Amino acid sequence: MNRRDWLKAAASLPAAALTGCAARTAKVTAPARYQGARKFARVKVAPDRVIRTVAGLRPYRPSGFVVRTQKLDHKIVVHNYGHGGGGITLCWGTAHLAMEQAIETGQKDFAVVGSGAVGLATARLLQRRGCTVTIYAKDLPPATTSNIAGGQWSPYSVFDPDKASPAFMNQFTRAARLANSYYQDMVGDYYGVRWIENYSLSDQPLRRGGGAPFGLDGLFPESRVLEKSEHPFPVPYVSRFTTMLIEPPVYLNAVMRDFLLAGGKVVVREFASLAAFLSLPEPVILNCTGLGAKALLKDEDLTPIKGQLTVLLPQPEVDYITLGPEGLYMFPRRDGILLGGTHEEGVWTLDPNREEAERIMQGQMKLFREMA
Repeated sequence: MNRRDWLKAAASLPAAALTGCAARTAKVTAPARYQGARKFARVKVAPDRVIRTVAGLRPYRPSGFVVRTQKLDHKIVVHNYGHGGGGITLCWGTAHLAMEQAIETGQKDFAVVGSGAVGLATARLLQRRGCTVTIYAKDLPPATTSNIAGGQWSPYSVFDPDKASPAFMNQFTRAARLANSYYQDMVGDYYGVRWIENYSLSDQPLRRGGGAPFGLDGLFPESRVLEKSEHPFPVPYVSRFTTMLIEPPVYLNAVMRDFLLAGGKVVVREFASLAAFLSLPEPVILNCTGLGAKALLKDEDLTPIKGQLTVLLPQPEVDYITLGPEGLYMFPRRDGILLGGTHEEGVWTLDPNREEAERIMQGQMKLFREMA
């Protein structure tokens, strides 16, 4: 499920308070003059404020992420990969599930392969259970895919609803709720996690009844559809909800610091084959390799979804997120204003797509220029 599908499924339900994206031919009309008490700083979208454009590859499986234990030769491997665009969102939840399976082996010495958000969370939860953990990884923060993520807490692009089994949906729901709870304990400057209002913008009417999709009721506080006089955005329909924003540059460094302070060890190593992977000295390996699992384990269901971000100079006064229309979004972080909205399935290159960068810039310039 991509960001557009996720927003479309959730936007019509104010308990989730996300919105769908309109067709590109839809007409955008300016709202009545906004006179509410809430102040909205306008994002300054201009080419001369762009500081970088980056791209990352989401490890997507239509049937959903994998958390399961497998015996490979003489090793026990606990898989934890394939989170799509929900790696940061779900990492503590799937790490909890993987940790439970690892502890059931009766071992106390573990290898975690991968140092992105999923690998770090898995390693930390094992440490909290008194285990000895070594992280093996080709790349370390800030050179991981997780560092390219936007960081908003919303599990989008995680699975295709038509291909996800009931068993997976139960696993997904539990992981999402666990992850949300873990992150609430991390709110603050140390981990770079904060609550923030989201405004989902749509050209289509929003249904006013129902609960959150996929069993996520209650995870998006202050969810409701707004009246035109309650927002300044140049679209006819807006819903608001509150969620957490996780800033990867701050968060990943903090979790890695926690891991090292707790006695963890990091080994920089690339695995050219499954045999090399299974040669690690630890009796149990937790596979958090993300997209690397495709070649390593011959997982043909795993495919990349390229996401691209244009980053503007920071604006500390911008304290809200916008989602849509046209699939575009804006996240305000300390390291810059993130403008995104791309979803290129099956694309392996990390080279920025110039046409998509232009689409993002033009769409965001129009949106914030026409704010009331």
